[in-house]
Amino acid sequence: MSSRENTGMALGLLGVIIFSLTLPFTRIVVQEIHPLLNGLGRALFAAIPAAALLLWRRERWPSWRQVRGLGLVIAGVILGFPVLSAWAMQTLPASHGALVNGLQPLCVALYAAWLSHERPSKAFWACAALGSGLVLGYALITGAGSIQAGDLLMLGAIAVGGLGYAEGGRLAKEMGGWQVICWALVLSTPVLIGPVWYLAAQHQGAISMRTWWAFGYVSLFSQFLGFFAWYAGLAMGGIARVSQIQLLQIFFTIAFSALFFGEHIEPITWLFACGVIITVMLGRKTAVQAAPISKANAI
Repeated sequence: MSSRENTGMALGLLGVIIFSLTLPFTRIVVQEIHPLLNGLGRALFAAIPAAALLLWRRERWPSWRQVRGLGLVIAGVILGFPVLSAWAMQTLPASHGALVNGLQPLCVALYAAWLSHERPSKAFWACAALGSGLVLGYALITGAGSIQAGDLLMLGAIAVGGLGYAEGGRLAKEMGGWQVICWALVLSTPVLIGPVWYLAAQHQGAISMRTWWAFGYVSLFSQFLGFFAWYAGLAMGGIARVSQIQLLQIFFTIAFSALFFGEHIEPITWLFACGVIITVMLGRKTAVQAAPISKANAI
């Protein structure tokens, strides 16, 4: 792999580490705040620093073609995934949601082949399928439970979130990683203001400081800063290839749950984590025919 691709993998890993706390903190928020208010409100809150950064850098407006692509990003990572995953977290433990979320890397790779015309080799697909299989096998062995309504919501979140990841990674090759999420947040603001205002007016009861801290994390890190690294990583290392790093997200989520929430981690967790790491490393060595880059901006 080239140094550019290695940098992309490192940035992708940084994004995954940031995202791995999303579900645990979302579960905290939805105990006191309506899932829809959390899902939309965090994007509206993140749009403030996004607009400030675009103004400070005097970024030019995206083209109409890029705006259409940003519409998919908005649908996936600003509206779809945050809202559906927040609803799921009302009934599912964060670790359970993380298990289901293990299907997302394969989903992103499929979208990359469709939208970005990347052509992964059979060996890549074998590694991707094996990694997803290990995550699902871990879910079954550790007793993730039967299919619930929350599982269906998470599957919907994965489907639309994967689309937002793949399209954002494609646009990042033209616009730059941080520009994609900033423009997506700013352009979504007119859609968000009305619902967030209404839902906030309907809210009753005090909100604890713990919930505000959790909401601050999902707003500034999960919805904003994490995408700086993630989209730049997808653009530099290849969407399909870098997306496989997200297989590790479940284990980061569980580790952070133990660190911050005192959850016990069974030894089998680390055994499966090692297996997933091996599949990701093998996937790095497989061939992926990438689409040509028309323009690549700095992060």
